[in-house]
Amino acid sequence: MNVEIEEKYLKELAGGSRKAFEVLYMTYAPRVEYFLRGLLKNDLEAEDITQDIFYKIWSNRETIAQIDSFKSYLFRMAKNAVYNHYSHLLVKENYIEIEKNKQNYEDLIEEKIHAEDLELLIVMSIEKMPPQRKKIFKMSRFEHLSNDEIAQQLNISKRTVESHISQAMSDLRKLLVLYVITFM
Repeated sequence: MNVEIEEKYLKELAGGSRKAFEVLYMTYAPRVEYFLRGLLKNDLEAEDITQDIFYKIWSNRETIAQIDSFKSYLFRMAKNAVYNHYSHLLVKENYIEIEKNKQNYEDLIEEKIHAEDLELLIVMSIEKMPPQRKKIFKMSRFEHLSNDEIAQQLNISKRTVESHISQAMSDLRKLLVLYVITFM
């Protein structure tokens, strides 16, 4: 478009002329959209941003006559719109990542609380066991002694050790089932 004709349409646009806006739109919108398609690699986003740019031009039409080069102004707006678009996407992705990490952190805290509660219940259950069973269980699980070693140290049969450990494990399994039903 000729510079003098463009200036004429810009002055008319500044005065509120829809006809001038339509001429400028029909002249430049396809070029802006093509430019945006090259940058964004997305036809729909390019079309949307082009519409947004021309909406802004219409909304700010009173000051449009002061622009030296409408074409340069349009392409600067397009370039800035692309920067804003990608900046918005980055903010959105960061927000999603933060929320995901926040949820993971909350899940970890909840798991830690459950683990601590369960550990406390197990300790309490062990402490409530009959003295001999408690002693044998602790030697087996916390001191990592074999059934033979426990039997030797306590002067009892290996079968008695196995029986006490088996009963202790049965008690703990019942506790775990109750815990899972109650808290999970």
